[in-house]
Amino acid sequence: MVHRSLKGGFKESQALTLGEPAAAGGRATAYAVDMSAWQALQTWDRRHWSAAAGASVATTLAIGLPTDLIPNPVFGRSIPPTWWSWPVLAITAVLTGLLFGTYVRVPAPASAIAEPPDEESWDRPARTGGLGGLLSFFAVGCPVCNKIVLLALGSVGARRWFEPIQPYLAAVSIVLLVVALRARLRGSLACPVRPAL
Repeated sequence: MVHRSLKGGFKESQALTLGEPAAAGGRATAYAVDMSAWQALQTWDRRHWSAAAGASVATTLAIGLPTDLIPNPVFGRSIPPTWWSWPVLAITAVLTGLLFGTYVRVPAPASAIAEPPDEESWDRPARTGGLGGLLSFFAVGCPVCNKIVLLALGSVGARRWFEPIQPYLAAVSIVLLVVALRARLRGSLACPVRPAL
């Protein structure tokens, strides 16, 4: 069973398999089997896992250093981190790394010609994941050390209004990253492929 892509990123089941002849006029498009996210991860090779590991480390440093979760001489924080800050950072780093790994190119079969997917639906998981990473940065950061928050709310407002919502920002960031990763993994093996003439 394969799937035909519809506008907006949805897929319609179609009783075709790769390698079947095209319909009249040679215009039919065959699609690779849409697998579950877990099955897609099982197909990853060393390049995928290396990219994911590198992106996880980079995410940990990009968020952990400015928020002073990782002690360093450049950044500091007035308020100690919460007990959940490190778990949120760890989950964010793993999910971001896996999301990055989905962008490693897989060589297409020599007998097939890949068709570029709809740009809007292709970039949607990247935007969702980017928003999730940004929210995670705000969630684990010091509420009175963030200049954007201070300019918008002031130091009193940061403690009174922003600090209480940081756990919710953390939860939303993780949900967004999971949604983006799941969309990328489920679509990674359902890319449109037109049989070569």
